[in-house]
Amino acid sequence: MRFLPVLAVVLLLGMTAATVWTITGSPGLVDEIPPTPFATPPTPAPQPVSVSVGENEAARDIAEMLEEQGVIDSAIQFRVLTELLGYEGMLQAGEYEFDPDTPALEVVYRMRRGIVSPLFVTVIEGWRLEEIADALDEQGAISREEFLEAAVAGDFDLDFDFLRRLGPATPLEGYLFPATYFYRRDDTAEDIIQQMLKAMDDNFTQDMRNQALDRGLTMHGVLTFASIIEREAKVSEERPIMAQVFLTRLRRGIPLEADPTVQYALAEDPESVSEFGYWKAQLTNDDLELDSPYNTYRVAGLPPTPIAAPRLDSMMAVIEPADTNYLYFVAKPDGSHAFAETLDEHQRNIEEYQEEPDQTAP
Repeated sequence: MRFLPVLAVVLLLGMTAATVWTITGSPGLVDEIPPTPFATPPTPAPQPVSVSVGENEAARDIAEMLEEQGVIDSAIQFRVLTELLGYEGMLQAGEYEFDPDTPALEVVYRMRRGIVSPLFVTVIEGWRLEEIADALDEQGAISREEFLEAAVAGDFDLDFDFLRRLGPATPLEGYLFPATYFYRRDDTAEDIIQQMLKAMDDNFTQDMRNQALDRGLTMHGVLTFASIIEREAKVSEERPIMAQVFLTRLRRGIPLEADPTVQYALAEDPESVSEFGYWKAQLTNDDLELDSPYNTYRVAGLPPTPIAAPRLDSMMAVIEPADTNYLYFVAKPDGSHAFAETLDEHQRNIEEYQEEPDQTAP
């Protein structure tokens, strides 16, 4: 029986040699060996979990629901964190979206602040509707076309009374409040626009609307003035002064002659946008002669709609303008402006601060 192990070794060596000969003696055979059928397929991305939290829902119930749905590992850990941070009774209601196995601290943090999703878009002050649409499209949230088609007053005037004086097809230019908005993967363009209009409703308070009416201004008028100021002003302290200039010129029947309104009109031409962007920096004399209701060099009064999304400071500047007698201003190289009461003074400012007269402000 002692010869059996030796025989086994001989057989093993023989099989190994045959395998080596087969591989080395057959050119191309190694390349022809098919891949193993047992290769591990790539792991699919985890599907988000939707969680509905009701008003005044107890942290204990929320924790148990989160654990049951696989959002967190431990309901106890969630409850302890909520108590340690003093957030008991402060978790906000909403339709939340989480990835499975999200850290409990992140879940607590988001629920305290009402951040329903890790996906967000930031609307920058001074953006026009197309720029908001582009930002959402680039993130893969909503197509540009879908957003622009949905962003009209008639789709939302039942929810927001400040839209009811607008025609149903009026674009919501200037009415979408600049801020950061969180959205879920299945949100529609209407869902996101609803958030932006709600933010405008909350920030442009009833007191502000009453103040505006006392000055003879509608909310639409305030937003239109504010949008122009938003594009003009680089120094915050100058916003109320600019508002005074524009309000005075309007009251006296003097054209506003605001460059941003011409820039807005030019960007209605796709070829201009392709070459110069949405806000053409250097305007020419030909640009200032553009036939458009938005060209405040040619048309007296306000343009038909706002031209961009104004911040709250610009709105307040219109409602509470500075107490000055200026009628003109011109940009300085540092972004601030020189203001003037008379045309002669304004011309001197132009000569001092502007190389090209075409680039003057009112």
